[in-house]
Amino acid sequence: MKTVSDYIRTIVDFPHEGIMFRDVTTLFADPRGFRMAVDQMLHPYAGLEIDKVVGLEARGFILGGAIAHQLSVGFVPIRKKGKLPGATISEAYTLEYGEAIVEVHDDAIKAGEKILLVDDLLATGGTAEAGIKLVERLGGEIMSCAFVIDLPDLGGRARLEAMGMDVHALCAFDGD
Repeated sequence: MKTVSDYIRTIVDFPHEGIMFRDVTTLFADPRGFRMAVDQMLHPYAGLEIDKVVGLEARGFILGGAIAHQLSVGFVPIRKKGKLPGATISEAYTLEYGEAIVEVHDDAIKAGEKILLVDDLLATGGTAEAGIKLVERLGGEIMSCAFVIDLPDLGGRARLEAMGMDVHALCAFDGD
């Protein structure tokens, strides 16, 4: 029987030499694989009160939308700077070679709402940390962070856990 990791394609030397890119588009393209991933991502949260799912740009939108639908809750996108209309708040974070900024609408989350943060991949944790900070600035409470893939050698899980976050990933790839 196939596992989620069996549906994930590895592309060598993308986006540059030495990187083993874990491509989830092959997972999303397969109906059984996609259903398996969504179902497994939902499983740890059965019976928990979740008010909204927050998805990180861009593949987190695909997963987050499907998970929000299954939970019958709202979905909130966290996007790159300048992509959302209306009033937003922003958070900068460090990349390997610079800085990026993500934003969320300033009225997307109400104080006290319980949030599940979702993305496809946890690497260094910078984007997820920025998303967590945005949610918390709006008064939301992160119940957990869910990912398809964890790259533990890059330290993202440890970074989020040091912030007191519960972290769940469906599979891990070492050495990335």
